[in-house]
Order: sequence, then structure tokens, then C-alpha cells
Amino acid sequence: MTTLIEHGTSATASWTVAPEAVDSPVAATLWRAYYTEMSDRYYLLHEGHRTDPEELEREVAAETGDDLRPPTGVLLVARHEGDPAGTAGVRLMDDLPGPPAAELKRVFIREDMRGKGGAALLLAAAEDAARALGAERVILDTRLDLVEARALYARHGYEESEPLTERMYAECWYTKKLTLSS
Repeated sequence: MTTLIEHGTSATASWTVAPEAVDSPVAATLWRAYYTEMSDRYYLLHEGHRTDPEELEREVAAETGDDLRPPTGVLLVARHEGDPAGTAGVRLMDDLPGPPAAELKRVFIREDMRGKGGAALLLAAAEDAARALGAERVILDTRLDLVEARALYARHGYEESEPLTERMYAECWYTKKLTLSS
């Protein structure tokens, strides 16, 4: 897949989104930032402390990203003025009833890059990647405390749904039907 999406005007900085190898140094750096933030937010909310460093290392090592490799998956990296700023993973889900589905995973924009338009562009690129994989809908799960992510999904036509997956931290689920132009 050679998807490259660009956005920019003289008034805004340039964003690009393109596929990235799951085992690249860029992917490793962004995933570490993702896991650190997600884990720290959870532990600070529920236990009043940040993630134990040894636990974080185990979790980072356990997630290889192999399910995001072609031909049934893709990892996308958003770059802001060439600087890696975020990720989104898409993988086909062949074990769900109904129309072909792709799961959206690890949607993340670095904190210092938020509010600059990258999340919407990354989400649109992920939907395009899901279409290219043959999906007719996108599903995802998230936590209730990730209010920014939930608001992003709602703004872009995702609707809350019944549980579609079974995961330890999944608290709410979303789905969106893909059309040729959405």
C-alpha cells in the first residue's frame, strides 16, 4: 500500500500520513509514547501513581504489532513537518459476524502535536486503509477515561455499539460503516 495523504496550506503546517513498518525505530518510539501515556493515565486515575517501569517494559515488549503487517493489516504514521507525531493501526477482523470489518488500534497523537489537525487526518487515512483491505466497516474499543478519543470518534461518525471484542481495558465500543466517500 502506498497511501500518502498530505494536508497543508500557507497558514497551517504540513501533515503527511503513510504506512510504516511495525518494527521500525519510528514505530517503536511512537508505541512507547502511546503505551506510557495510556498506562500512566489508567494508573493515575485508578491507583494514584504512574506505571511501574518494569511493567511498562513487559507491556511494550509483548505488543509486537504483527497483526498490523500486510496483507491483513497496516500501521500508519502521521508526520508533522516530517516529524513522527502519531500512529493508527488497522487490521482485518475475520471472526466477527456481519459485513467485513477492520479494527482500528493504537490511534495516538503525541501530546505536543495535539490540536494541530493531525488526528482527523490520521483517522481518515485509517479509514482509507480499511477500505483498501476490503473492510466495509471499522470497529474499535476504548476506555471511558479517554474522552478526547471518544469525542474524536463521535465527531467523525462513529457510533457507540455493543461489545465487539473482549479485552481487559475495553469499556466502550464504536463502529462506523464505510462508504466509498466517507
